[in-house]
Amino acid sequence: MTTIDLHRLTGAYALHALSDEENASFERHLADCETCAQETAELSATAARLGLAVATTSAPALRERVLRRITTVRQETPGASTRALPRRAGLRARLLSRWALTACLAAAAALGGTTVWQHHRAEDARTQADQAFRTSEEIAAVLAAPDASTLGARLTDGATGTVVVSRSRDRAVFVVSGMARPPGGKVYQLWFDDAGTMRSAGLMDPDRADQTVLMQGGVDRASGMGITVEPDGGSKQPTTTPIALMPLPA
Repeated sequence: MTTIDLHRLTGAYALHALSDEENASFERHLADCETCAQETAELSATAARLGLAVATTSAPALRERVLRRITTVRQETPGASTRALPRRAGLRARLLSRWALTACLAAAAALGGTTVWQHHRAEDARTQADQAFRTSEEIAAVLAAPDASTLGARLTDGATGTVVVSRSRDRAVFVVSGMARPPGGKVYQLWFDDAGTMRSAGLMDPDRADQTVLMQGGVDRASGMGITVEPDGGSKQPTTTPIALMPLPA
């Protein structure tokens, strides 16, 4: 595997979807890649949170539904040859297949009288997991882009921030460490600076001091970025003086 391939394996590693060889190679990579180590920790925490849901007693018809669902999981014939997929496509296929099988096995274990997720909770969890996977892929793509450029700066209260920009992908990633919790009812909001006009680039998680954020929207012609403290839910335009302003790397 190349270095770029290893950068793309954070999501699969967090979900235990790598082969033994891939797992060993990625763990060696983690020792030297702080960005991947942080992203892997965040994705692992997200995966753990998705496993927490309100439980309820198994529905009487659950066993039949699970058994019918299992029959739809396609299995490979032993010894059958298959056309090789591109590495990226192969990884996604293995991840989805193992994830689907894990879900079926978890549901089957619940038939013995244990509890299972409520239907709407499971749907929410799948939606969140899909979104987290897509976001982690996009973050990895920006970080691994051939034209990715990086600029770091010291923020308030000893925090540090790094912005990574890929002009070819028209996206930016903000990595922050040691960020103080915002005041109650407030949130940190990211902005792109378009020649003096601030454009919202999404919200940071107020409960996390260290995080990696895929900034919302394209970089376009933005020359810098800023952070303000806004009411919970964010604002259409900044309502406070920025606590940090950074130029974007060329």
